[in-house]
Amino acid sequence: MSHGHTPSLPNSALPLPAELALSRRGVLLSAAALGAAALASGCASRTKQNFPGPVWPDEEPRPIASMGGGSEGGQRYVAPRPVVQQPGVAPVASQGVPSISVNPRSTWTNGQPKMHLSKPMNGVQLITVHHDALNSAGKRGRAFAIDRLARVRREHLSRDATWVDIGYHFIIDPDGQVWEGRPLSIEGAHVARTNDHNMGIMLMGNFDEHRPTQAQIDALDAFLVQQMTTHRVGVKNLYTHQELKSTACPGRNLQAYMRQTRASRGRLRSVVA
Repeated sequence: MSHGHTPSLPNSALPLPAELALSRRGVLLSAAALGAAALASGCASRTKQNFPGPVWPDEEPRPIASMGGGSEGGQRYVAPRPVVQQPGVAPVASQGVPSISVNPRSTWTNGQPKMHLSKPMNGVQLITVHHDALNSAGKRGRAFAIDRLARVRREHLSRDATWVDIGYHFIIDPDGQVWEGRPLSIEGAHVARTNDHNMGIMLMGNFDEHRPTQAQIDALDAFLVQQMTTHRVGVKNLYTHQELKSTACPGRNLQAYMRQTRASRGRLRSVVA
């Protein structure tokens, strides 16, 4: 199977700032109903203090009732700032940008989404970047990626019976391979109450503890160019999780890179308007 080619984009935003210090962030959350505490990292709390299981896409303890379909993640769209509709936006230099191949979900799972609980996406208007908050330093290979994908999906589904599937639409592993998660035809579950028309892209890793690999950064920029061009999403509608909700996701190192690549002279901004 061909995994595609990562395009050569301008290097003006590489590498990540050297002054960024790698550190661990522990956040103690109180559970009012039970009076218990759980260790939180990245997007949400872990289920056990001694078991670094995949974290939930959001910190809400339970999904919120929604209009139609399931209650997964909350369905009513409430953005912290207005979404800028840009029906005419197009990349400044889209010609000749190679496509990024995506490993279909059939390569890592036989499980099917609970379509009867899903909500149609009905078009992409914004894109949100995440991490899974699980340390991936030094981890490589398809076997690792497939195991991590299956693990995150299993934990998401076990959170609540209304969950449709893994919360993210696309996932980028440390080798820079892009994997299909939840079908893009249905709404994701990656930012509570802000899932409408919102494509979720997750990078494997805990970017409070380590940096994304160069392969992940290259694949992320190239894949964003591809998706933003396809769906006519401008840079103003490209977010990170913490820009839409109070959370550490996608970690300080990836957050710093996202600020950099979207800047006026950044790597992504040099290709997409």
